[in-house]
Amino acid sequence: MYSATTQIRVRYGETDQMGVVYHGNYALYFEIARTEALRKLGVTYRSLEDSGIMMPVVSLSMNYKKSAKYDDLLSLQATFPVLPTAKTVIDYIATNEVGEVLCTGQSVLAFIDKSTNRIVRCPNLLLEKFAPYFKNEK
Repeated sequence: MYSATTQIRVRYGETDQMGVVYHGNYALYFEIARTEALRKLGVTYRSLEDSGIMMPVVSLSMNYKKSAKYDDLLSLQATFPVLPTAKTVIDYIATNEVGEVLCTGQSVLAFIDKSTNRIVRCPNLLLEKFAPYFKNEK
């Protein structure tokens, strides 16, 4: 399993009339968590795209527990629970400064060949980066 956490501060424009984070923004927060988790591995979306691989989201679910507010500092954890194949699953947890769970979620992304738009297996570049985190798992 590979997991990484990044932090963001809620901006005023991300809140709604009720003074809480608009629910749709959690999808963006989870995207930030996912891209930063890959970056910490040494892989960027840009490098994958430059190598001809795209990663579209094919499934996204979220469960809201508690509201975040303007200027809250959020911790966004992205966890890759299984080694990627032709798709990858990512679990998310968003917490506030005192550790309360605000939102959980899961996304599934496919690996697509940029030139053919067809599903392919996870590129070796990425599998090599994940390998140390999955060496004791079957």
